[in-house]
Formats: sequence, C-alpha cells, structure tokens
Amino acid sequence: MGFKGYPEISISYTGSRSDFAEEVIVTFIAEEGSSPMEERFKSKSDAREDEVIQSAIVKMIERAEAKTVTQAEEISIKS
Repeated sequence: MGFKGYPEISISYTGSRSDFAEEVIVTFIAEEGSSPMEERFKSKSDAREDEVIQSAIVKMIERAEAKTVTQAEEISIKS
C-alpha cells in the first residue's frame, strides 16, 4: 500500500533456510529523521506462525498507532 506517514513499522524475518523464519525483526521509526528502534523475537518454530510473536507484533502496531506497516516477503538468510 506504500508509505502513509509516520510512525512506521517494518517487519522482516531471518533464518538459516529460506523456508523457515527463526527470528522476526520489528523496526519502529517514530517520525522522520528519528533513530530507528528495533525489537527482535526468536522462535524454535517458524516465527511467521508463532501466535505469541504475531500477537506481540499486532499489539506493537496498535500501540504505536503506526500509519505505515511494511513486511518483507522473503526470509533473509543469516550467515
């Protein structure tokens, strides 16, 4: 949907394989020019399907009243 303004939240996933997300990285930017804040969640199961993690992300989006939310489509492979 594109950029709709601040606050902005970006969600990305990392893992050792391209089909299994071991970690979620949520980046929050309050306003233009402010330093990004980052929260990381690790999971033993696929983090994209972890209900506790996904609920926490939804709460973060709601509390921040984020106007822009983006999510990476692919899992970044960590080395």
